[in-house]
Amino acid sequence: MLYDFKSGLKVTESAHRINNAFGANTVSERTIREWFSRFRAGDYNLQDQPRSGRPSELNVDRLRQLVLADPQQTTRDIGETLGVSNSTVFEHLRAIGFVSKLSKWVPHQLTDVQRQRRCDAALTLLSFKPHQNWLSSIVTGDEKWILYVNVVRRRSWCAPGDTPQATAKPGLHPEKVMLSVWWDCKGIIMFELLPTNTTITAELYCNQLDRLAVQIRQKRPHHGPVRFLHDNARPHTAARTRQKLLDLGWEILVHPPYSPDLAPSDFHLFLSMSNALRNMSFANDDELNQWLVNFFASKPASFYREGIMKLPEKWQKVLDSNGDYFN
Repeated sequence: MLYDFKSGLKVTESAHRINNAFGANTVSERTIREWFSRFRAGDYNLQDQPRSGRPSELNVDRLRQLVLADPQQTTRDIGETLGVSNSTVFEHLRAIGFVSKLSKWVPHQLTDVQRQRRCDAALTLLSFKPHQNWLSSIVTGDEKWILYVNVVRRRSWCAPGDTPQATAKPGLHPEKVMLSVWWDCKGIIMFELLPTNTTITAELYCNQLDRLAVQIRQKRPHHGPVRFLHDNARPHTAARTRQKLLDLGWEILVHPPYSPDLAPSDFHLFLSMSNALRNMSFANDDELNQWLVNFFASKPASFYREGIMKLPEKWQKVLDSNGDYFN
């Protein structure tokens, strides 16, 4: 508050800034107004003045128990339980090392059955571990939407009261294209940009698998048996696709539903690609295709190998978390 006062902010501006940073109801406008009045009178003593009312002391152990029992409580809720102010709760939480963070998005609210399926899949895949160098035989692939205009709003430093730099907001229906990509521990084997308004069906996916098989024979002539890892999207699990994979003679690795954290394309390749795409714009498919060629070529073989070799660690984390998503 003293910083905001010295910066020339108004009471409402200071309340908005502090509550945005530390959580709603951290401080009220009335409290800031009282402090600003003291500052304006030349009193810069930052200690609270003695006052009547609820005590500021609280049982720290009881506070810790309440937070661990329900981490999503507000400081006001905790204060009402303990009979102290929410600002007192906030100060004590900060003193014992707690910080307020937004909840983490997860792909899906897993059921007990889905957690068990994740554990079963992880245990099955970890059982292959003693076999020599089998991870090197994995071929994996997935699809990803790519926007033609990848606008990211960025923070900028400016003086109080100044307007930050403007960034044009993307349209409600941004133009995008579907990327299909397959790779192994040596690098990209094949990728395709699908024509606009094309839907991935079992027929289209089977045609892609035929082309992928040709590319594997040409680019990986000494590959040996193919262990194929893809997710449970409907075209990937259709009867026609299952028959195609049998015809190709590939071994299909089990992949549980709702598990992008176990898909190398999601947790490794696409994550790096999304970072590289920040603020990139493309006029057409040719520009985007060339960007993809350059992006994939810029990654050393060690990058692709790292993505595949992380899998046993991911499978073990599934078991350690009893099937839940892990950090």
